[in-house]
Parts: sequence; structure tokens; C-alpha cells
Amino acid sequence: MAYSGGVDSALLALVACRTLGDRAVAVMADSPSLPRSELKEAIELSEQFDFPLEIIRTKEFENEDYLTNPTNRCYFCKHALFEEMETYAKERGVAAIIYGENADDIGDFRPGAKAAQEFQVRAPLKEAGLTKSEIRAFSEELGLPTASKPQMACLSSRIPYGEKVSVKKLSQIEQAEAILRRHGFFDLRVRHHELSTGSLARIEVGKEEVERLLDATLRETLTQSIKELGYLFVTLDLTGYQRGSLNVIKETSEKL
Repeated sequence: MAYSGGVDSALLALVACRTLGDRAVAVMADSPSLPRSELKEAIELSEQFDFPLEIIRTKEFENEDYLTNPTNRCYFCKHALFEEMETYAKERGVAAIIYGENADDIGDFRPGAKAAQEFQVRAPLKEAGLTKSEIRAFSEELGLPTASKPQMACLSSRIPYGEKVSVKKLSQIEQAEAILRRHGFFDLRVRHHELSTGSLARIEVGKEEVERLLDATLRETLTQSIKELGYLFVTLDLTGYQRGSLNVIKETSEKL
């Protein structure tokens, strides 16, 4: 099963391994788009709940179609993942590849689902009709700490479509988000925008957390720390954190 240590894949991995024993294995893809903190937490979770974990290196950063960051960037990422997993499965006689798409994802803009179809990857959570809230509830029953974990996405998702993905940008984003977490913010994204004069960090935090950023001392500390990463401007999105907010740019450009 494709495993990231997130809410969906953690439940899927635990249940699959408890059901199938040593006939199941969690496979995690490591690449520059994965925050080091997420990798560490995912490994610790597999050790805590005693399910087998294999870490593989994927090659999406060798694919210019991925790096140019088109609107279907996720397709190339998932294609690279499932390509490696298919090879892994064939070498070990594994009968099926599964991943953590859920019922809430139906109808959402998810190019990665196309790659899953091409490789005949199953989505048990979606097939069972489980929503994110139900997955969190079942996770809590099983004692998984991911029950209350905020939704995560790869670091590349912080870069607007059409702006090139690079390891340098992802490192800036990862460090900026780590700064916010160290100051106690929970739901957050740092969106990376390229300007003609430099780069801009657009901070999104949970709507109930926005007011904290109005504190002058905290705001000055965060601004200075994030600018030291190479950002020319640091801004706050007053709307608050929105899942897939960069899709707004895509949808607006399509209308023009």
C-alpha cells in the first residue's frame, strides 16, 4: 500500500497489515517534495504500530513534465510512484497495489487518480464509501495519532501551476512552514510565488489562528525569520487556510 503517514494511508496501512499480516507491506516514496519531518513521523508511526515499511526513491524530479508544474503535476508524481510500486510488487509476487484515496475525493480535481487507474491501483477507503471524518473516527478508535493530524500535501503543491518546481524552492517552503509550526500554528501552508524582483511567501493559517498573527511582536519575528530564507516579501492571506487554494488561480485563468 502507498503510505505517507497521513490520515488516510495510516489507517489503511494499519488495517491492511493487521488483516493480512506479513502478506501486506507499506511502501513510502521519498523525494525532495516530502518534508523531512513527515518522513520521520511516518517511520515512527510504523514502528509504534509494528507494520512493515519499505522506503523507495521515486524519480519525478527527473521528469521535466513534473518540474514545469502543469495543472496535472500530480499525475506525473503518482505515475512515478506507481511505476516503482508495480516493479516492487512484481518482484515480490504481490497481488495488488492500494492507496488512500477516500470518498470525499470523488469529484475533486485529482490528476493522480488517473495514474492510479492506469496502474489498476485500488482505493479501498473510497470503495467502502469512507469519508475523511469517518476515517478520523476509526483512527481514533484504533489509537492512531493521525486521527487529529491536519491534512498534508506534498511541498510542490505550494507552488502555483506554471511556476517551475525546484529543490531550492521546496527547501524554502519546508523551512518556512517549520518556523510557523515551532510557533504553535497547526493548519498552515506557505505558498511560494515568484515575482520579477524575487519571491513572495503567502502564509495561510487556520481561520481561528489568523488573529494570533496580528500580534506585532510575533508578526515581526516570523517575518524576519522567513525573509532570512530568501523571501523578499512575507504576506498573510486574511482568508485563512484553504485546501487547494492554488486551484483558484487555475480556475480564474481558465475563465479568462
